[in-house]
Amino acid sequence: MNNSIIRYVLGQVIRIEGLLLLLPCLTAVYYREPQGWYFLLTAVICMVVGSLLSIRKPKSTVFYLKEGCIATALSWIVLSLLGCLPFYLCGDIPSFTDALFETISGFTTTGASILSNVEALSRCSLFWRSFTHWIGGMGVLVFLMAIIPLSGGSNINLMRAESPGPSVGKLVPKMRSTARILYLIYFGMTIAEIILLLVGNMPLFDSVTTAFGTAGTGGFGIKNDSFMSYSPYLQWVVTIFMALFGINFNAYYFLLFRQFKKAFDLEEVRYYLLIIVGAVAIIFFDILHMTAGVFDALTQSAFQVASIITTTGFSTANFDLWPQTSRTILVLLMFIGACAGSTGGGIKVSRIVMLVKTVFLELHSYIHPKSIRKVKMDGKPVTHEIIRSLNAYFVTFILVFIASVFALSFEGYDLVTNFTAVAATINNIGPGLSLVGPVENFGFFNLFSKYVLMFDMLAGRLELFPLLILFHPTVWKELLTCRRKPKKR
Repeated sequence: MNNSIIRYVLGQVIRIEGLLLLLPCLTAVYYREPQGWYFLLTAVICMVVGSLLSIRKPKSTVFYLKEGCIATALSWIVLSLLGCLPFYLCGDIPSFTDALFETISGFTTTGASILSNVEALSRCSLFWRSFTHWIGGMGVLVFLMAIIPLSGGSNINLMRAESPGPSVGKLVPKMRSTARILYLIYFGMTIAEIILLLVGNMPLFDSVTTAFGTAGTGGFGIKNDSFMSYSPYLQWVVTIFMALFGINFNAYYFLLFRQFKKAFDLEEVRYYLLIIVGAVAIIFFDILHMTAGVFDALTQSAFQVASIITTTGFSTANFDLWPQTSRTILVLLMFIGACAGSTGGGIKVSRIVMLVKTVFLELHSYIHPKSIRKVKMDGKPVTHEIIRSLNAYFVTFILVFIASVFALSFEGYDLVTNFTAVAATINNIGPGLSLVGPVENFGFFNLFSKYVLMFDMLAGRLELFPLLILFHPTVWKELLTCRRKPKKR
Protein backbone atom coordinates (compact mmCIF):
# COMPACT_ATOMS: atom_id res chain seq x y z
CA MET A 1 0.00 0.00 0.00
CA ASN A 2 1.24 3.49 -0.85
CA ASN A 3 1.02 4.94 2.67
CA SER A 4 2.87 8.10 1.70
CA ILE A 5 0.18 9.21 -0.76
CA ILE A 6 -2.53 8.63 1.89
CA ARG A 7 -0.57 10.82 4.30
CA TYR A 8 -0.08 13.44 1.61
CA VAL A 9 -3.78 13.55 0.69
CA LEU A 10 -4.76 13.79 4.38
CA GLY A 11 -2.34 16.68 4.83
CA GLN A 12 -3.71 18.55 1.84
CA VAL A 13 -7.31 18.03 3.01
CA ILE A 14 -6.48 19.37 6.48
CA ARG A 15 -4.73 22.39 4.96
CA ILE A 16 -7.77 23.13 2.80
CA GLU A 17 -10.01 22.91 5.88
CA GLY A 18 -7.72 25.40 7.62
CA LEU A 19 -8.13 27.86 4.77
CA LEU A 20 -11.90 27.37 4.68
CA LEU A 21 -12.11 28.04 8.44
CA LEU A 22 -10.96 31.60 7.75
CA LEU A 23 -14.40 32.39 6.26
CA PRO A 24 -16.28 32.05 9.58
CA CYS A 25 -13.43 34.12 11.09
CA LEU A 26 -14.32 36.94 8.69
CA THR A 27 -17.98 36.48 9.63
CA ALA A 28 -17.03 36.87 13.30
CA VAL A 29 -15.05 40.04 12.51
CA TYR A 30 -18.05 41.53 10.66
CA TYR A 31 -20.48 40.76 13.49
CA ARG A 32 -17.87 41.44 16.21
CA GLU A 33 -18.18 38.01 17.82
CA PRO A 34 -15.45 36.72 20.16
CA GLN A 35 -16.16 33.14 19.07
CA GLY A 36 -14.17 33.90 15.92
CA TRP A 37 -10.91 33.47 17.86
CA TYR A 38 -11.65 29.76 18.28
CA PHE A 39 -12.21 29.38 14.55
CA LEU A 40 -8.90 31.14 13.94
CA LEU A 41 -7.15 28.86 16.45
CA THR A 42 -8.57 25.78 14.74
CA ALA A 43 -7.57 27.17 11.34
CA VAL A 44 -3.96 27.59 12.53
CA ILE A 45 -3.93 24.05 13.97
CA CYS A 46 -5.22 22.66 10.66
CA MET A 47 -2.65 24.55 8.62
CA VAL A 48 0.24 23.46 10.84
CA VAL A 49 -0.83 19.80 11.00
CA GLY A 50 -1.68 19.74 7.28
CA SER A 51 1.66 21.27 6.35
CA LEU A 52 3.58 18.77 8.46
CA LEU A 53 1.77 15.85 6.83
CA SER A 54 2.13 17.13 3.26
CA ILE A 55 5.51 18.87 3.41
CA ARG A 56 7.19 15.84 1.84
CA LYS A 57 5.64 15.01 -1.49
CA PRO A 58 5.57 11.24 -2.06
CA LYS A 59 7.91 9.82 -4.68
CA SER A 60 4.99 8.02 -6.29
CA THR A 61 1.64 9.78 -6.60
CA VAL A 62 0.04 6.75 -8.25
CA PHE A 63 -2.47 4.90 -6.12
CA TYR A 64 -5.28 2.46 -6.62
CA LEU A 65 -8.88 2.03 -5.51
CA LYS A 66 -7.89 0.64 -2.09
CA GLU A 67 -5.75 3.68 -1.31
CA GLY A 68 -8.47 5.91 -2.74
CA CYS A 69 -11.11 4.47 -0.40
CA ILE A 70 -8.84 4.63 2.66
CA ALA A 71 -7.73 8.20 1.91
CA THR A 72 -11.33 9.26 1.37
CA ALA A 73 -12.70 7.64 4.55
CA LEU A 74 -9.86 8.94 6.74
CA SER A 75 -10.16 12.41 5.19
CA TRP A 76 -13.84 12.67 6.06
CA ILE A 77 -13.25 11.44 9.62
CA VAL A 78 -10.35 13.83 10.24
CA LEU A 79 -12.25 16.65 8.53
CA SER A 80 -15.13 16.16 10.98
CA LEU A 81 -12.95 15.79 14.08
CA LEU A 82 -11.12 19.05 13.37
CA GLY A 83 -14.21 20.83 12.06
CA CYS A 84 -16.12 20.29 15.30
CA LEU A 85 -13.45 21.92 17.48
CA PRO A 86 -14.67 25.54 17.08
CA PHE A 87 -18.21 24.57 18.16
CA TYR A 88 -16.84 22.81 21.24
CA LEU A 89 -14.11 25.31 22.18
CA CYS A 90 -16.30 28.42 21.91
CA GLY A 91 -19.07 26.81 23.95
CA ASP A 92 -21.83 27.06 21.34
CA ILE A 93 -22.08 23.25 21.58
CA PRO A 94 -20.53 22.34 24.96
CA SER A 95 -20.57 18.56 24.44
CA PHE A 96 -17.80 17.19 22.19
CA THR A 97 -20.02 14.31 21.03
CA ASP A 98 -22.82 16.71 20.12
CA ALA A 99 -20.36 19.03 18.34
CA LEU A 100 -19.00 16.05 16.38
CA PHE A 101 -22.53 14.87 15.56
CA GLU A 102 -23.45 18.32 14.25
CA THR A 103 -20.26 18.57 12.18
CA ILE A 104 -20.53 15.10 10.66
CA SER A 105 -24.17 15.87 9.89
CA GLY A 106 -22.97 19.04 8.17
CA PHE A 107 -20.14 17.58 6.09
CA THR A 108 -22.19 14.55 5.04
CA THR A 109 -25.04 16.94 4.09
CA THR A 110 -27.42 15.08 6.39
CA GLY A 111 -28.87 18.01 8.32
CA ALA A 112 -29.82 15.98 11.41
CA SER A 113 -29.30 18.26 14.40
CA ILE A 114 -28.93 17.87 18.14
CA LEU A 115 -29.74 21.56 18.71
CA SER A 116 -33.08 22.62 20.17
CA ASN A 117 -32.38 26.34 19.75
CA VAL A 118 -30.42 26.99 16.55
CA GLU A 119 -30.88 30.76 16.80
CA ALA A 120 -28.83 30.83 20.02
CA LEU A 121 -25.65 30.09 18.06
CA SER A 122 -23.26 32.85 17.08
CA ARG A 123 -23.31 34.02 13.46
CA CYS A 124 -19.86 32.59 12.76
CA SER A 125 -20.98 29.18 14.08
CA LEU A 126 -24.15 29.34 11.99
CA PHE A 127 -22.07 30.22 8.94
CA TRP A 128 -19.61 27.35 9.47
CA ARG A 129 -22.47 24.95 10.23
CA SER A 130 -24.11 25.74 6.87
CA PHE A 131 -20.80 26.03 5.01
CA THR A 132 -19.96 22.42 5.93
CA HIS A 133 -22.93 21.46 3.74
CA TRP A 134 -21.47 23.29 0.75
CA ILE A 135 -18.03 21.73 1.31
CA GLY A 136 -19.42 18.22 1.66
CA GLY A 137 -21.98 18.53 -1.14
CA MET A 138 -19.56 18.20 -4.04
CA GLY A 139 -16.85 16.67 -1.90
CA VAL A 140 -13.63 18.08 -0.52
CA LEU A 141 -11.54 15.55 -2.44
CA VAL A 142 -13.14 16.59 -5.72
CA PHE A 143 -12.01 20.11 -4.83
CA LEU A 144 -8.56 18.73 -4.02
CA MET A 145 -8.38 17.11 -7.45
CA ALA A 146 -9.30 20.41 -9.08
CA ILE A 147 -6.28 22.21 -7.64
CA ILE A 148 -3.61 19.54 -7.04
CA PRO A 149 -2.36 17.29 -9.87
CA LEU A 150 -1.88 13.58 -9.22
CA SER A 151 -0.21 11.46 -11.85
CA GLY A 152 -1.07 8.20 -13.50
CA GLY A 153 -4.82 8.69 -13.69
CA SER A 154 -5.13 8.07 -9.95
CA ASN A 155 -7.70 10.84 -9.50
CA ILE A 156 -10.45 8.52 -10.73
CA ASN A 157 -9.94 6.32 -7.65
CA LEU A 158 -10.52 9.27 -5.30
CA MET A 159 -13.57 10.31 -7.27
CA ARG A 160 -14.99 6.78 -7.25
CA ALA A 161 -14.62 6.63 -3.49
CA GLU A 162 -16.24 10.00 -2.81
CA SER A 163 -18.77 10.63 -5.60
CA PRO A 164 -22.27 9.25 -5.11
CA GLY A 165 -23.68 6.70 -7.54
CA PRO A 166 -22.97 3.26 -8.99
CA SER A 167 -20.27 4.48 -11.41
CA VAL A 168 -18.11 7.50 -12.13
CA GLY A 169 -16.98 8.63 -15.54
CA LYS A 170 -14.95 11.41 -17.05
CA LEU A 171 -16.66 14.38 -18.66
CA VAL A 172 -13.37 15.32 -20.31
CA PRO A 173 -10.16 13.29 -20.79
CA LYS A 174 -8.49 14.59 -17.60
CA MET A 175 -10.12 14.00 -14.21
CA ARG A 176 -8.62 17.26 -12.94
CA SER A 177 -10.50 19.14 -15.65
CA THR A 178 -13.66 17.18 -14.83
CA ALA A 179 -13.38 18.21 -11.16
CA ARG A 180 -12.92 21.86 -12.15
CA ILE A 181 -15.96 21.80 -14.44
CA LEU A 182 -18.10 20.22 -11.70
CA TYR A 183 -17.07 22.86 -9.18
CA LEU A 184 -17.63 25.71 -11.63
CA ILE A 185 -21.18 24.45 -12.26
CA TYR A 186 -21.68 23.98 -8.51
CA PHE A 187 -20.39 27.46 -7.69
CA GLY A 188 -22.38 29.11 -10.49
CA MET A 189 -25.67 27.53 -9.40
CA THR A 190 -25.02 28.55 -5.78
CA ILE A 191 -24.44 32.18 -6.79
CA ALA A 192 -27.60 32.12 -8.94
CA GLU A 193 -29.67 30.95 -5.96
CA ILE A 194 -28.19 33.61 -3.66
CA ILE A 195 -29.15 36.32 -6.18
CA LEU A 196 -32.72 35.03 -6.51
CA LEU A 197 -33.09 34.83 -2.72
CA LEU A 198 -31.84 38.42 -2.39
CA VAL A 199 -34.45 39.47 -4.97
CA GLY A 200 -37.08 38.07 -2.57
CA ASN A 201 -35.80 40.40 0.20
CA MET A 202 -34.06 37.66 2.15
CA PRO A 203 -31.13 39.11 4.18
CA LEU A 204 -27.67 38.44 2.76
CA PHE A 205 -26.59 36.21 5.64
CA ASP A 206 -29.78 34.15 5.36
CA SER A 207 -29.39 33.95 1.56
CA VAL A 208 -25.82 32.68 1.73
CA THR A 209 -26.43 30.08 4.44
CA THR A 210 -29.65 28.91 2.76
CA ALA A 211 -27.86 28.55 -0.58
CA PHE A 212 -25.12 26.53 1.11
CA GLY A 213 -27.74 24.18 2.58
CA THR A 214 -29.61 23.89 -0.72
CA ALA A 215 -26.54 23.41 -2.92
CA GLY A 216 -25.13 20.71 -0.67
CA THR A 217 -28.65 19.28 -0.22
CA GLY A 218 -27.95 19.42 3.51
CA GLY A 219 -30.79 21.32 5.13
CA PHE A 220 -29.29 23.05 8.17
CA GLY A 221 -31.52 26.05 8.79
CA ILE A 222 -30.57 29.16 10.73
CA LYS A 223 -34.05 29.47 12.26
CA ASN A 224 -35.75 27.15 14.71
CA ASP A 225 -38.70 26.62 12.36
CA SER A 226 -36.39 25.70 9.45
CA PHE A 227 -38.06 27.38 6.44
CA MET A 228 -41.63 27.84 7.67
CA SER A 229 -41.39 31.60 8.31
CA TYR A 230 -40.13 32.56 4.86
CA SER A 231 -42.38 33.82 2.04
CA PRO A 232 -43.90 31.53 -0.62
CA TYR A 233 -41.58 33.11 -3.24
CA LEU A 234 -38.51 32.15 -1.24
CA GLN A 235 -39.91 28.68 -0.62
CA TRP A 236 -40.43 28.17 -4.36
CA VAL A 237 -36.91 29.39 -5.17
CA VAL A 238 -35.48 26.85 -2.73
CA THR A 239 -37.85 24.14 -4.00
CA ILE A 240 -36.64 24.60 -7.58
CA PHE A 241 -32.96 24.70 -6.62
CA MET A 242 -33.28 21.64 -4.38
CA ALA A 243 -34.67 19.73 -7.35
CA LEU A 244 -31.94 21.12 -9.63
CA PHE A 245 -29.11 20.14 -7.30
CA GLY A 246 -30.55 16.62 -7.17
CA ILE A 247 -29.99 16.18 -10.93
CA ASN A 248 -26.91 14.42 -12.29
CA PHE A 249 -24.34 17.14 -12.97
CA ASN A 250 -23.47 15.45 -16.27
CA ALA A 251 -26.74 16.90 -17.58
CA TYR A 252 -25.55 20.43 -16.79
CA TYR A 253 -22.23 19.75 -18.48
CA PHE A 254 -24.03 18.64 -21.64
CA LEU A 255 -26.31 21.69 -21.52
CA LEU A 256 -23.34 23.99 -20.91
CA PHE A 257 -21.60 22.73 -24.04
CA ARG A 258 -24.84 22.62 -26.06
CA GLN A 259 -25.04 18.84 -26.24
CA PHE A 260 -28.79 18.98 -25.70
CA LYS A 261 -29.58 15.50 -27.01
CA LYS A 262 -27.21 13.86 -24.54
CA ALA A 263 -28.64 15.95 -21.70
CA PHE A 264 -32.25 14.96 -22.40
CA ASP A 265 -31.32 11.32 -23.11
CA LEU A 266 -30.24 10.71 -19.51
CA GLU A 267 -32.76 8.09 -18.41
CA GLU A 268 -32.14 8.59 -14.71
CA VAL A 269 -33.01 12.29 -14.88
CA ARG A 270 -36.32 11.54 -16.63
CA TYR A 271 -37.31 9.01 -13.95
CA TYR A 272 -36.19 11.42 -11.20
CA LEU A 273 -38.42 14.21 -12.50
CA LEU A 274 -41.30 11.76 -13.06
CA ILE A 275 -41.06 10.56 -9.44
CA ILE A 276 -41.14 14.16 -8.19
CA VAL A 277 -44.21 15.06 -10.27
CA GLY A 278 -46.05 11.89 -9.22
CA ALA A 279 -45.25 12.31 -5.51
CA VAL A 280 -46.23 16.00 -5.52
CA ALA A 281 -49.56 15.19 -7.20
CA ILE A 282 -50.50 12.46 -4.71
CA ILE A 283 -49.48 14.47 -1.62
CA PHE A 284 -51.19 17.61 -2.99
CA PHE A 285 -54.59 15.91 -3.08
CA ASP A 286 -53.91 14.12 0.20
CA ILE A 287 -53.20 17.30 2.23
CA LEU A 288 -55.46 19.75 0.37
CA HIS A 289 -58.08 19.67 3.12
CA MET A 290 -55.42 20.51 5.75
CA THR A 291 -54.04 23.66 4.08
CA ALA A 292 -55.15 27.23 3.38
CA GLY A 293 -55.97 26.50 -0.26
CA VAL A 294 -54.73 25.11 -3.55
CA PHE A 295 -51.58 27.25 -3.76
CA ASP A 296 -50.59 26.52 -0.15
CA ALA A 297 -51.11 22.78 -0.66
CA LEU A 298 -49.04 22.84 -3.86
CA THR A 299 -46.28 24.86 -2.18
CA GLN A 300 -46.06 22.53 0.81
CA SER A 301 -46.22 19.30 -1.20
CA ALA A 302 -43.66 20.46 -3.79
CA PHE A 303 -41.28 21.79 -1.13
CA GLN A 304 -41.34 18.66 1.01
CA VAL A 305 -41.07 16.25 -1.93
CA ALA A 306 -38.08 18.16 -3.33
CA SER A 307 -36.55 18.39 0.16
CA ILE A 308 -36.89 14.67 0.92
CA ILE A 309 -36.02 13.10 -2.45
CA THR A 310 -32.91 15.29 -2.74
CA THR A 311 -32.17 14.52 0.94
CA THR A 312 -31.94 18.23 1.75
CA GLY A 313 -34.13 18.17 4.85
CA PHE A 314 -35.56 21.70 4.93
CA SER A 315 -39.19 21.82 6.07
CA THR A 316 -42.07 24.27 5.68
CA ALA A 317 -44.59 22.14 7.56
CA ASN A 318 -44.71 19.48 10.24
CA PHE A 319 -45.23 16.61 7.81
CA ASP A 320 -45.33 14.20 10.75
CA LEU A 321 -48.96 15.39 11.14
CA TRP A 322 -49.83 14.65 7.48
CA PRO A 323 -52.05 11.69 6.52
CA GLN A 324 -50.53 8.21 6.46
CA THR A 325 -50.32 8.08 2.65
CA SER A 326 -48.27 11.27 2.44
CA ARG A 327 -45.92 10.19 5.21
CA THR A 328 -45.44 6.79 3.55
CA ILE A 329 -44.51 8.47 0.27
CA LEU A 330 -41.97 10.68 2.04
CA VAL A 331 -40.37 7.66 3.74
CA LEU A 332 -40.11 5.89 0.35
CA LEU A 333 -38.52 9.01 -1.15
CA MET A 334 -35.95 8.93 1.67
CA PHE A 335 -34.65 5.64 0.32
CA ILE A 336 -34.90 6.49 -3.38
CA GLY A 337 -32.86 9.69 -3.09
CA ALA A 338 -31.59 11.89 -5.88
CA CYS A 339 -29.61 11.16 -9.05
CA ALA A 340 -26.12 9.70 -9.11
CA GLY A 341 -23.54 12.40 -9.75
CA SER A 342 -25.59 15.00 -7.84
CA THR A 343 -25.11 16.41 -4.36
CA GLY A 344 -28.09 14.41 -3.08
CA GLY A 345 -28.00 11.27 -0.95
CA GLY A 346 -30.13 8.15 -0.72
CA ILE A 347 -29.79 4.92 -2.68
CA LYS A 348 -29.99 6.93 -5.96
CA VAL A 349 -32.57 6.78 -8.74
CA SER A 350 -30.18 5.00 -11.12
CA ARG A 351 -29.74 2.10 -8.70
CA ILE A 352 -33.49 1.78 -8.20
CA VAL A 353 -34.08 1.83 -11.98
CA MET A 354 -31.40 -0.81 -12.60
CA LEU A 355 -32.77 -2.97 -9.79
CA VAL A 356 -36.30 -2.87 -11.26
CA LYS A 357 -34.94 -3.64 -14.73
CA THR A 358 -32.96 -6.57 -13.29
CA VAL A 359 -36.14 -7.98 -11.73
CA PHE A 360 -38.00 -7.72 -15.06
CA LEU A 361 -35.05 -9.29 -16.85
CA GLU A 362 -35.08 -12.19 -14.40
CA LEU A 363 -38.83 -12.68 -14.96
CA HIS A 364 -38.22 -12.62 -18.73
CA SER A 365 -35.53 -15.29 -18.40
CA TYR A 366 -38.03 -17.55 -16.60
CA ILE A 367 -40.47 -17.20 -19.49
CA HIS A 368 -37.83 -17.33 -22.24
CA PRO A 369 -34.90 -19.35 -20.82
CA LYS A 370 -32.86 -19.28 -24.04
CA SER A 371 -33.13 -15.53 -24.64
CA ILE A 372 -30.04 -13.35 -24.13
CA ARG A 373 -30.85 -9.86 -22.89
CA LYS A 374 -28.98 -7.30 -20.83
CA VAL A 375 -30.00 -4.48 -18.53
CA LYS A 376 -29.61 -1.16 -20.32
CA MET A 377 -29.31 2.44 -19.11
CA ASP A 378 -29.42 5.33 -21.57
CA GLY A 379 -29.53 2.77 -24.37
CA LYS A 380 -26.21 1.18 -23.35
CA PRO A 381 -25.75 -2.27 -21.77
CA VAL A 382 -24.89 -2.23 -18.07
CA THR A 383 -21.74 -4.26 -17.41
CA HIS A 384 -21.74 -7.33 -15.19
CA GLU A 385 -19.33 -5.54 -12.83
CA ILE A 386 -21.83 -2.75 -12.17
CA ILE A 387 -24.69 -5.24 -11.62
CA ARG A 388 -22.48 -7.19 -9.21
CA SER A 389 -21.53 -4.05 -7.27
CA LEU A 390 -25.20 -2.99 -7.30
CA ASN A 391 -26.27 -6.26 -5.68
CA ALA A 392 -23.45 -6.05 -3.13
CA TYR A 393 -24.43 -2.48 -2.30
CA PHE A 394 -28.08 -3.39 -1.65
CA VAL A 395 -27.19 -6.36 0.56
CA THR A 396 -24.68 -4.29 2.53
CA PHE A 397 -27.13 -1.39 2.85
CA ILE A 398 -29.82 -3.69 4.26
CA LEU A 399 -27.39 -5.31 6.73
CA VAL A 400 -26.06 -1.97 8.00
CA PHE A 401 -29.61 -0.60 8.22
CA ILE A 402 -30.89 -3.58 10.21
CA ALA A 403 -27.89 -3.54 12.54
CA SER A 404 -28.33 0.20 13.17
CA VAL A 405 -32.06 -0.07 13.94
CA PHE A 406 -31.29 -2.98 16.31
CA ALA A 407 -28.55 -0.94 18.04
CA LEU A 408 -30.95 1.96 18.60
CA SER A 409 -33.65 -0.34 19.96
CA PHE A 410 -31.82 -0.74 23.29
CA GLU A 411 -32.88 2.80 24.26
CA GLY A 412 -36.52 1.73 24.21
CA TYR A 413 -37.92 4.31 21.80
CA ASP A 414 -40.70 3.40 19.38
CA LEU A 415 -39.96 1.63 16.09
CA VAL A 416 -41.01 4.58 13.92
CA THR A 417 -38.47 6.80 15.69
CA ASN A 418 -35.64 4.27 15.40
CA PHE A 419 -36.45 3.24 11.83
CA THR A 420 -36.75 6.77 10.46
CA ALA A 421 -33.77 8.02 12.50
CA VAL A 422 -31.57 5.45 10.75
CA ALA A 423 -33.27 6.10 7.40
CA ALA A 424 -32.73 9.84 7.81
CA THR A 425 -29.03 9.47 8.68
CA ILE A 426 -27.88 6.68 6.37
CA ASN A 427 -29.67 8.38 3.47
CA ASN A 428 -28.32 11.80 4.57
CA ILE A 429 -31.74 13.44 4.87
CA GLY A 430 -32.04 14.94 8.36
CA PRO A 431 -35.58 14.81 9.73
CA GLY A 432 -37.53 11.61 10.19
CA LEU A 433 -40.85 10.92 11.89
CA SER A 434 -42.16 10.71 15.46
CA LEU A 435 -39.48 11.81 17.96
CA VAL A 436 -37.08 12.79 15.13
CA GLY A 437 -39.72 14.64 13.11
CA PRO A 438 -39.20 17.98 11.33
CA VAL A 439 -39.88 20.03 14.48
CA GLU A 440 -37.79 17.76 16.73
CA ASN A 441 -34.07 16.96 16.99
CA PHE A 442 -31.67 14.08 17.72
CA GLY A 443 -30.36 15.46 21.02
CA PHE A 444 -32.31 12.98 23.20
CA PHE A 445 -30.33 9.92 22.03
CA ASN A 446 -27.60 8.60 24.33
CA LEU A 447 -23.89 8.61 23.41
CA PHE A 448 -23.91 5.09 21.96
CA SER A 449 -26.87 5.79 19.68
CA LYS A 450 -25.36 9.09 18.52
CA TYR A 451 -22.15 7.34 17.46
CA VAL A 452 -24.18 4.70 15.64
CA LEU A 453 -26.01 7.46 13.77
CA MET A 454 -22.72 9.28 13.07
CA PHE A 455 -21.39 6.08 11.53
CA ASP A 456 -24.56 5.83 9.43
CA MET A 457 -24.15 9.40 8.18
CA LEU A 458 -20.56 8.79 7.08
CA ALA A 459 -21.37 5.38 5.60
CA GLY A 460 -24.30 6.79 3.66
CA ARG A 461 -22.33 9.75 2.27
CA LEU A 462 -19.37 7.55 1.23
CA GLU A 463 -21.61 4.83 -0.25
CA LEU A 464 -20.75 2.29 2.49
CA PHE A 465 -17.63 0.52 1.20
CA PRO A 466 -14.98 3.29 1.54
CA LEU A 467 -15.86 3.49 5.24
CA LEU A 468 -16.37 -0.24 5.83
CA ILE A 469 -12.95 -1.01 4.34
CA LEU A 470 -11.40 0.64 7.42
CA PHE A 471 -12.75 -2.25 9.52
CA HIS A 472 -10.80 -4.82 7.53
CA PRO A 473 -7.80 -6.04 9.60
CA THR A 474 -5.56 -6.27 6.52
CA VAL A 475 -5.94 -2.54 5.89
CA TRP A 476 -4.68 -1.58 9.35
CA LYS A 477 -1.88 -4.12 9.13
CA GLU A 478 -0.67 -2.45 5.94
CA LEU A 479 -1.23 1.08 7.27
CA LEU A 480 0.78 0.43 10.43
CA THR A 481 3.72 -1.25 8.72
CA CYS A 482 6.66 0.72 7.42
CA ARG A 483 6.18 2.47 4.09
CA ARG A 484 7.02 0.22 1.22
CA LYS A 485 7.35 0.74 -2.46
CA PRO A 486 3.95 0.16 -4.06
CA LYS A 487 3.72 -3.13 -5.90
CA LYS A 488 2.90 -3.14 -9.57
CA ARG A 489 -0.60 -4.37 -10.22
